[in-house]
Amino acid sequence: MYRVDNQRMSTVLVVDDEPIVRDVVVRYLERDGHRTLQAASGDEARCLLEREHPSLVVLDVMLPGVNGLELCRWLRSRSDVPIVMLTALGEEADRIVGLEIGADDYLTKPFSPRELAVRVRNLLRRSTPSARGAAETVTFGDVVVNPGAREARKGGQRLRLTLKELDLLLFFAANPRQVFSRDQLMDRVWGYQATLDTGTVTVHIRRLRTKIEDDPSRPRHLETAFGAGYRFTP
Repeated sequence: MYRVDNQRMSTVLVVDDEPIVRDVVVRYLERDGHRTLQAASGDEARCLLEREHPSLVVLDVMLPGVNGLELCRWLRSRSDVPIVMLTALGEEADRIVGLEIGADDYLTKPFSPRELAVRVRNLLRRSTPSARGAAETVTFGDVVVNPGAREARKGGQRLRLTLKELDLLLFFAANPRQVFSRDQLMDRVWGYQATLDTGTVTVHIRRLRTKIEDDPSRPRHLETAFGAGYRFTP
């Protein structure tokens, strides 16, 4: 597994089989100062990822050869690099599966390249350890979260958390016993207002519980406040 090095210029890999989409996305990202890499298929992207360590991956679901979901699963098994999935309008199942296997965010086609650039910027900023400063270590049960190092351990073993899972855990730990709705979490953790679909939050809560709770079906720390949202109890 490799960890993303954000001390250098951010490199974004754009994986999409539509040349026009790639060109537009690359233009906006490079205008923001990012170095970019491009791939038109899952196989080409995988070859690139074997030798390059991008800071973030923009990944279309529908790809020739290895599709985006397969590539996301393969990449997440060896890297904590932030992943933004691109899905077709109405393909909710693909979005949910993508989030379940470790994507940090998604956009539905057709999308605003300006919005994608903003989301990329936000994800990269939050993936930089110095962005958290020297915040104090958070401990609950046998889980220890180190905001400065951007890592969490349970029983001494490092947890494999995606960027957004760690952001979500840190946010809850900083606001214990407060109830937050899905809309509020989208705004405070993801950095943008929710649309009609807040399934992103639900999936991340479920994934986070499987990693920090002794019994995810009976969570002691990340609780559901029925009809209201979620609360964190240390």
